[in-house]
Amino acid sequence: MRLNLVRVAQLRAFERAELEPGPGLNLITGGNGAGKTSLLEAIHLLAYGRSFRGRVRDGLVRDGAAALEVFLEWEEAKGGRRVGLRHSGTEWEGRVDGAPAATLADLCAALAVVTFEPGSHALISGAAEERRRFMDWALFHVEHDFLPAWRRYARALKQRNALLKARPGPNALDPWDAELADAGALLTRIRSTYLEQLEPVVREVAAAFVPELGAARLQFRPGWRREQMALVDALLLSRETDLAQGFSGVGPHRADWRLQFEGLPGRAAPSRGQEKLIALSAVLGQAQHYAQARGEWPVVLFDDLASELDLEHQRRVLEHVLASGTQVIVTATEPPASVEALNVNASLFHVEHSQVRRLD
Repeated sequence: MRLNLVRVAQLRAFERAELEPGPGLNLITGGNGAGKTSLLEAIHLLAYGRSFRGRVRDGLVRDGAAALEVFLEWEEAKGGRRVGLRHSGTEWEGRVDGAPAATLADLCAALAVVTFEPGSHALISGAAEERRRFMDWALFHVEHDFLPAWRRYARALKQRNALLKARPGPNALDPWDAELADAGALLTRIRSTYLEQLEPVVREVAAAFVPELGAARLQFRPGWRREQMALVDALLLSRETDLAQGFSGVGPHRADWRLQFEGLPGRAAPSRGQEKLIALSAVLGQAQHYAQARGEWPVVLFDDLASELDLEHQRRVLEHVLASGTQVIVTATEPPASVEALNVNASLFHVEHSQVRRLD
């Protein structure tokens, strides 16, 4: 998968800008606040429906503009693809290969991107929502049964929560408990199977970047005590609490996962530097698993890699991903020594005064 064109309009500092990435390594330099990260946000937006910094309405649209626009062209195993999005923060319209996109999911399904950026450590130390989003992104792309199962569960959860707020009679929740349990069991099986497949890949990557922590293990937490009871029984047991709170407190919407290491026994926490490398191992492991499932790597984005990792780890990370033949886009305030040490042909770009200039 290789991006050929990134075109943005009314996105943060950019009124209009274009980037034509090359194959392999691409390096975008520029001062702090110049807009280099915004280019990665634009790519990430069309792959996830949101920036890695948050939602579109959280400042992605340029001040004074009605909406942002992003257009991407790329090549993949099946041929050339084109995707465009116009988003105001509340309303959107998109096109995939010239045809209107019915849902944002249809648009995001076209492009696969993984991103490592300064906030990626939240994948390890942040809220469970971050880890569910990480897990479900991969399933969205590699498991055909996932999206229907996720939608079915989300509909049942919405109906059950609405009924909880209405203070129903004693047996009114029974049919929704049954539907939520049935849909949740399917969703949980899909997630559990994915993490079982991902674990050896992440273990391999983590062994290269944090060998001092020992072997890695992925622990899945389905959102209730599955080893003790079925979801339908967990829902019944939590019904009184759910009625008092007005929402469902157990189920796959509370699912989580954790990476555990032999070298971190008990509740010992990794250092901040190790935390970043663990998150990086998860991101690259996910990319590698995607490649195994789909036959091609996703595009890999590294935002401000030099500030996140020391020189040796930067070099090793870039060597690892470039060996796969994938397209990599890296931002930095100045050319990192790790890139120069690789002795590879990189496409060089510089962002200044909201303009993108090719240097090579």
